[in-house]
Amino acid sequence: MVVLLVMSASSAPLSKRVKASSGGDSDSTGNSSSHATLKPASASSPGIPFIEYDSQAEQQLLLLANQARAQAGAPLLTLDAGLSAAAREHAQAMFAERQLSHQFEGEPSLPQRLAAATRTQLDQEGENVALDYDPAEAQRHLMLSPPHRANLLNANYNVVGLGVIRSGERLYIVQDFGHALPTYSVTEAKASIADAVARSRHQTGQAQLPRRDLTVADDAACSMAHADKLDTSPVHQLAQRYTVLTYTSLHPETLPQGADQALASRNLRSFSVGACYARTQTHLTGAYWVVLSLD
Repeated sequence: MVVLLVMSASSAPLSKRVKASSGGDSDSTGNSSSHATLKPASASSPGIPFIEYDSQAEQQLLLLANQARAQAGAPLLTLDAGLSAAAREHAQAMFAERQLSHQFEGEPSLPQRLAAATRTQLDQEGENVALDYDPAEAQRHLMLSPPHRANLLNANYNVVGLGVIRSGERLYIVQDFGHALPTYSVTEAKASIADAVARSRHQTGQAQLPRRDLTVADDAACSMAHADKLDTSPVHQLAQRYTVLTYTSLHPETLPQGADQALASRNLRSFSVGACYARTQTHLTGAYWVVLSLD
């Protein structure tokens, strides 16, 4: 007799997360490295059976997931070593507790776990956890469960981490999904913001503004990052002379709401961009902190 347990959690953009769970005959999770090797997990008690990370099962789950995504027209998932480390650690926690969960007592939340494990910048994340006896059966059971199928086929996800711990005939499975964003240097991010300013001026029929970056602009942006807030003393000092727009962004090519109206003024003579990239408690996987000064 096969007992299937399935749980999934998914997230929406900009930290609007929705969790889903369902009952059934199996439970699965995923997270692993593309060059994973079998590695014994700690087992200090003689009563705990020998367990190991099953890299073959992890690779098979990745292959099966990408086959399903190809059939559904979704982009293939790339294995992320950091997400795999997070998935393996959570799989071991499930084995230790002998149950499925997305967060055990004292364990960080999924966004916190992923942020601590990978340098990849994510704006969405989701997770499937499962207990089953075979990767192919785990995939079949997950695809029969609407919330897990939704995670597996979510076209927004482009990276995944897989973690599988084998305990006897049982597999504790974790699949950690994410949407990885392009990586920009601060200079590239500022150039994207300047391009967005030019597009905004063009769309409102206004003359293009020369860009004259202030020497203190980046410092002001970093002061916001260090304080994890937009309202800082260096920003107030800039605001005494300029119209200042401050915001955080995961997409430097897009201006925040309300910026177009400020940029449409005929009285503007130039603009300056200050930016700083940082990870904070508010933005766990990182964000660009931006100071847009209008003269």
